[in-house]
Amino acid sequence: MTRGTSAPHLALAVVFAILTGSLLAQPRQKQEPRVSVPFVGCKSDGQAGPVDPPDGTSVSVNISSKAAQKLAYYSVSAARGTGVLGPRGWYCFGTYGSGGDALYISPEPISRRVIFATDWKGFAGSAIELSNRFGDTSGRFDVAEIIARVFPAYKAFATSVMELFDLQFQSGPYPNDVLTYKSKTVVEYKTPDLSDGLGTHSWLRKNDNPINGVAILKGETPNLLLLSIRLPAELNGLTSVIIGQVERDERNR
Repeated sequence: MTRGTSAPHLALAVVFAILTGSLLAQPRQKQEPRVSVPFVGCKSDGQAGPVDPPDGTSVSVNISSKAAQKLAYYSVSAARGTGVLGPRGWYCFGTYGSGGDALYISPEPISRRVIFATDWKGFAGSAIELSNRFGDTSGRFDVAEIIARVFPAYKAFATSVMELFDLQFQSGPYPNDVLTYKSKTVVEYKTPDLSDGLGTHSWLRKNDNPINGVAILKGETPNLLLLSIRLPAELNGLTSVIIGQVERDERNR
């Protein structure tokens, strides 16, 4: 009788071969090469007065060369404190204060007088807003409100703010928002057209186009980074590129 592999061992060998083969056959996730996009310094204004735009020439980012041809990196800090990709040729302006800071990008000129007007209702059309709110200052109210909506792992922080200041924030996601959790501290979202949601927790007014973005908690406090994007239809393909770069920037800080 010829010596061979027993039936159980043969079965295990076949399964192992199939699994190994399938794993080897899986393509690696594509990593975009680093490319340069123009740096655009933005003026800002806030508690301590106007701040001149920083100088800069270019920024290296991990996006496709095709997308890079349509984008620039807008920032209020040459050290890339608050910055975000946006369509080339747009306008930008930043604000800052004890509660946090924000950067606005729009295809239309952004007037300081309009931004700080008490009756300003926000951007009616295309715009990008990157807002950074501090959890240990007056920005804690925005942080707590967003935590109550989409970050259940940090519910204790929202509860402490509500109890300390006798406030009540709505718990649970906005009914129409589409959420994609990347981790317990990072959630991408889409607020549909004509709907209230994370997208309208910004200076982008709801209209007949959706708002996309990402909310990121960072640090022990925690602080909140909220990105809101509404692009013209012909540039919608850049939305995921902009969101992805903000996430990478935060991971690399």
